[in-house]
Amino acid sequence: MNVTLEIALSFPVVVFSVLVPLVLLYWLLVALRLLPLELFEHDSLKEDYLSSSLVALGFAGVPASFALTVLLLLAGAITLTVELALLRWLPLGLFRIPVGVALLWGAFAIASPLAARLCGSLRRWFHRHLVGHQRCLLGEHVDVLAGPDAEGWTRAALLDDPAHEVRLHDKPDSMPHAGERRVLVKYVTTEGSYRSVDETEFREARAHLRRLRLAGSR
Repeated sequence: MNVTLEIALSFPVVVFSVLVPLVLLYWLLVALRLLPLELFEHDSLKEDYLSSSLVALGFAGVPASFALTVLLLLAGAITLTVELALLRWLPLGLFRIPVGVALLWGAFAIASPLAARLCGSLRRWFHRHLVGHQRCLLGEHVDVLAGPDAEGWTRAALLDDPAHEVRLHDKPDSMPHAGERRVLVKYVTTEGSYRSVDETEFREARAHLRRLRLAGSR
């Protein structure tokens, strides 16, 4: 028991000893309908740094809370494995802090693509069972099925789930065309529809935003 407590309170494992119970509490409150599943989502990806970052990492199509939970659990498992196999046997002393920080960074770096792949395999399940959680689809790529009508309405199918269709209603200067590939960037609650942008335009805007953030951090 003392060894277990010692490991749980050691850095960096203690980070997950604090966060995992909070995550479990969150999911309990979600199950009791006291907190929303789409806790972190907004109606638009614009200036929504968390959702935009998760989309860039490959987590589009699943709730941000679920993606973060999977990422946290995988990173925690990696950190605990390294702690048990190596760190606890080394006389690190004060060097445990910088080593622990490096381990945290490495654990999340390794866990991120694994978590994205796992979440990607569950996208279709979320499409089928999370009716009413349309904001989770922001960042998804779609194929436009038909040209817009006179009022700008048309339909599109999710690229990785063609059976799942969504309604598009774009502005006159950004009309989709049949067969075009677009990215969902905004959900309009009053219309039950999405705004979208061209796939190439979305990649260019994301690359430009990344450059601005790097320049601002210098």
